[in-house]
Amino acid sequence: MSAMDPMDFEELVAQAVADLPEDFREKLENVAILVEEWPDLTTMGLAGVRSPTQLLGFYHGVPHTHRTTGYGLVPPDKISIYRRPILMRCRTPEEVQALVRRVVYHEIAHHFGIDDDRLREIGAY
Repeated sequence: MSAMDPMDFEELVAQAVADLPEDFREKLENVAILVEEWPDLTTMGLAGVRSPTQLLGFYHGVPHTHRTTGYGLVPPDKISIYRRPILMRCRTPEEVQALVRRVVYHEIAHHFGIDDDRLREIGAY
């Protein structure tokens, strides 16, 4: 699906967050969830990808499991959701909605300290 209004896409991201169980939403502290068109080169390097089409989202920050009593006065964590790579993988609005939800939840899992290996173990991939 090559086209979707950016505002409609942002609404899908907001709805995915709103649909989280309340316990999780309440613990989304000090994190900004942003829609970006493409990942930048630095983020691509951190993710170990060569093409911007390979990266659908990325968590930038300190996971809850790595925060200590000294955690404070730090800039917000950031979850980037990349609009163009997601749209490139989908044919219908329903596919976009499902993939956005999956990517948002995946990146929020990283915020809570769940790594890719564990996500594979629990069948989240």
